[in-house]
Amino acid sequence: MTILAFTLILLLGAYCAGLLGSLTGLGGGVVVIPLLTLVLGVDFHYAVGAALVASIATSSGSGSAYVKEGITNIRLGMFLEIATAIGAVCGAAVAIYLNNNFIAILFGCVLVLTAVMQQRRKSDHDGVVGSEAARRLRLYGTWPQKDGSLKAYELRHVGGGFGVMYIAGVLSGILGIGSGVLKVIAMDGIMKVPFKVSTTTSNFMMGVTACASAVVYVQRGQIEPGIACPVMIGVLCGALTGARLLKTLDVRLLRRIFCVAILLVALNMIWQGAHGQF
Repeated sequence: MTILAFTLILLLGAYCAGLLGSLTGLGGGVVVIPLLTLVLGVDFHYAVGAALVASIATSSGSGSAYVKEGITNIRLGMFLEIATAIGAVCGAAVAIYLNNNFIAILFGCVLVLTAVMQQRRKSDHDGVVGSEAARRLRLYGTWPQKDGSLKAYELRHVGGGFGVMYIAGVLSGILGIGSGVLKVIAMDGIMKVPFKVSTTTSNFMMGVTACASAVVYVQRGQIEPGIACPVMIGVLCGALTGARLLKTLDVRLLRRIFCVAILLVALNMIWQGAHGQF
């Protein structure tokens, strides 16, 4: 395969990854890494480095839009980012000692969890009484409703959410994905943050987490510009297209189909990793 053909395939594949990731809320990394490893035969560590660069670009683009709309809880995001950044550096430092097959199995397991969590019922957690720690840290906030009004919310279990965020950071450093599913579990499931606030705040945090991991990968020379640049451009363009289409499309069926596809990719990853094919 020529360099031009390889680059064009990367651009097209990354565009589709960004588009589907934006429409389904799963993120582009869950498509980019299987594309690079299973289809193009790129080493897992270089695939992770490229996915981290793509995460930084997409989070910077879409995260700013949610902040402007007033949905993202910036104070909560910056507080929890302490845990994810430390975890991301630890994960990236450990990743060099893990072989590709173990990373593939771990990646597949995270994909299974991501697909399953996409099908659960979303909640706004009305009537939650916030904890003393959350009040002292002023992590509560408001989010806009369809009628233009603001709805207040409180949260609790700050310590538990902080701990899960550290694990999310470790997985992000090892796998190169945003680990958004664990971040949403921490905020939505444990801290009882409204689902829309937790997803947008997770998106806001993703770029900072990826930056912390990417520094380690850059020092090791595992971010290859010839791979990372086409992936970053393709994913960013796809995500911007998806953001426009999201306003007009009913994507519920697409999300179900995509979740099934992700499950199949995950099982393939786990199978090949278990048989030492990476």
